[in-house]
Amino acid sequence: MANAMLQQTVGGTLQLLSNSGTHCNVGNRSVRLLPKGFKLEVEFSKRGIYSSGKRKFNVIQASTSQTSVVGPLLAPSSSDTVDSHMKSNEVALILIRHGESLWNEKNLFTGCVDVPLTNKGVEEAIEAGHRISNIPVDMIYTSSLIRAQMTAMLAMTQHRRKKVPIILHNEDERARAWSKIYSEDTIEQSIPVITSWKLNERMYGELQGLNKQETAGKFGHEKVHEWRRSYDIPPPNGESLEMCAQRAVAYFRDNIEPQLLSGKNILISAHGNSLRSIIMYLDKLTSQEVITLELSTGIPMLYIFKEGKFIRRGSPVAPTEAGVYAYTRRLAQYRQKLDDMLT
Repeated sequence: MANAMLQQTVGGTLQLLSNSGTHCNVGNRSVRLLPKGFKLEVEFSKRGIYSSGKRKFNVIQASTSQTSVVGPLLAPSSSDTVDSHMKSNEVALILIRHGESLWNEKNLFTGCVDVPLTNKGVEEAIEAGHRISNIPVDMIYTSSLIRAQMTAMLAMTQHRRKKVPIILHNEDERARAWSKIYSEDTIEQSIPVITSWKLNERMYGELQGLNKQETAGKFGHEKVHEWRRSYDIPPPNGESLEMCAQRAVAYFRDNIEPQLLSGKNILISAHGNSLRSIIMYLDKLTSQEVITLELSTGIPMLYIFKEGKFIRRGSPVAPTEAGVYAYTRRLAQYRQKLDDMLT
């Protein structure tokens, strides 16, 4: 039965033509060091600072009696509560392509123009939230574009744990000071959201804002198809998929993968091309295979990161479907704890 349910949940969301740090202990804390060029400072209090280049993030330590979100790279204290992190040998990675935007609706090239969701896009984001409502999320990464951020925020309104996603503003000292939270209880019921332009949709250059059908009529269907679907040919003054992949995959390796290695469950809300690039890396696809990859808007993809490998699990169907929770024992246990605590 479990296998049958698994087959039902995997199909229909991803089309693919072929299947082709260091640790140290500080007191009783386990710390993972970032790659060269990154710095980690830990304070022995309830709060700490994580610094990556010029960006600093609050590090939030779990109490022994309450569930919590643990900030980047600081290991949680031992706890058997519902949000205690899955062991580092198995964590969840969720990818969501944003819902329909206003320019998707108008059939315009959008690229890096910052356009919000349509009503349909809002509904797609909420449906995505239903699908992941029983999967643990410790940190959220989005692009700098509002449609990806809206999708992540709306999706998390449906999560059964009811933690609040909070965008971290680290542009300067004033931004950090003005957005500081002074309640430990509130911090522990929050999820940090980190935004980066490196997860943006690929920049479509001089095509941005143009109607796709009219552009095909002007330049020819073959030329526009080449710009849209080739791997290494960019549109005029824009990015190719290869160029988009260089920044998106580098960001994933340098910033997100260390969090997975440290035991964090991660949600990424981004765009068709930046997510295709990341999936190319996760599934070890060739440049020819990735151009055949299609991602539906608002449909989450679940990966399990276990023993240094990414295992694609398809898309969760809905909170009432048991199949997705049979993917791993830990996800099933997490859902059971939610049921016990919240029902």
